[in-house]
Amino acid sequence: MYVVESKGGAIFCMFLALFFLGTWPAIITLLERRGRLPQHTYLDYTFTNLLAAVIIALTFGQIGDSSFEKPNFFTQLSQDNWPSVLFAMAGGVVLSLGNLSTQYAWAFVGLSVVQVIGSSITVVIGTTLNYFLDDKINKAEILFPGVACFLVAVCLASAVHSSNSADNKAKLSNWSNDNKTETEAELSCLSEEAVQKNVTKDVENGNGHIQKAKAGTATFLIELEKRRSIKVFGKNTLIGLTLTFFAGICFSLFSPAFNLATNDQWHTLKEGVPKLVVYTAFFYFSLSCFVLALILNISFLYHPALGVPKSTFKAYLQDWNGRGWAFLAGLLCGFGNGLQFMGGQAAGYAAADAVQALPLVSTFWGVVLFGEYRKSSRKTYILLFSMLFMFIAAVGILMASSGHRK
Repeated sequence: MYVVESKGGAIFCMFLALFFLGTWPAIITLLERRGRLPQHTYLDYTFTNLLAAVIIALTFGQIGDSSFEKPNFFTQLSQDNWPSVLFAMAGGVVLSLGNLSTQYAWAFVGLSVVQVIGSSITVVIGTTLNYFLDDKINKAEILFPGVACFLVAVCLASAVHSSNSADNKAKLSNWSNDNKTETEAELSCLSEEAVQKNVTKDVENGNGHIQKAKAGTATFLIELEKRRSIKVFGKNTLIGLTLTFFAGICFSLFSPAFNLATNDQWHTLKEGVPKLVVYTAFFYFSLSCFVLALILNISFLYHPALGVPKSTFKAYLQDWNGRGWAFLAGLLCGFGNGLQFMGGQAAGYAAADAVQALPLVSTFWGVVLFGEYRKSSRKTYILLFSMLFMFIAAVGILMASSGHRK
């Protein structure tokens, strides 16, 4: 099998994973804002996310001859390594729960804020756990200042969200002054009415004309609400923040679980049984993620959450609008996670948590694709740029802490 061994190769894997993991949430958010039901999108994503793990296992995991220390993928499937397999599958379960939570959180508090808070929690908890699990191969004097940068970033993210919410409220309160027919009172009821009016509309193309409204204006916010599948007007953003923090806790556990699966620090394997290689562990990791996501999203088709319209499995199979984008999101996430683990196995999983700076990429897509922070206040812009600066610093510092696993 192919193994990443050099520090340079590990850092390359991390940078590529950073781009992939920062891009797929933007695609999912784009589809939700176009009106596609999140249950449909996430089911599509789930299939290709598993496909990415299978492709990695059958290529990198099968390259070259198999040895005792580095058995190929098919060789390991028949070995008695179930304790490590269970650790890998536990990591997949918490990742699936985290991804599912963020899917709804993005609608309430925005792509940028969700990614910042979730990633910061992941780094603070997950990096600390990985540092001790990896027997401190990463440089603590460099690693933990990088973690501190993430802590500062999460505080700034909360401030950005608060400031941007105040900006949006101000825009909507001035709606009647812009010679529009809707009043602020009507806007507060929009979410309930829009759900009923839009169920029978084209869920992909929507019934609004969001392209005609300038990003950052009250008109833009209102037409976005009419078109999207998850209605947020009149709902407390505390829902979104709660989902975000729950997702962050889940994300902070999947990498340490994978670390235990591949390095067996707790000595759970029987004597003479080789440790799981990255590709085999990633296959089991993705398989458990797939099974849980399949069960939960099929359930959500018939019993949706947060006011999302009901659907059926038949309706899902017939909904091809945006399916290609959802498939792409799953592939990007799958390959991104695989590259993160490949880099982590070589340079330490604590350093590989640098990919959690994915809000750098997500914020870029949020601004370019969705008009987030357009026409916001000066205070919001200052907080936003300060937040991004802290992430840039964190990426450099965490990657500089890379060690070398013997």
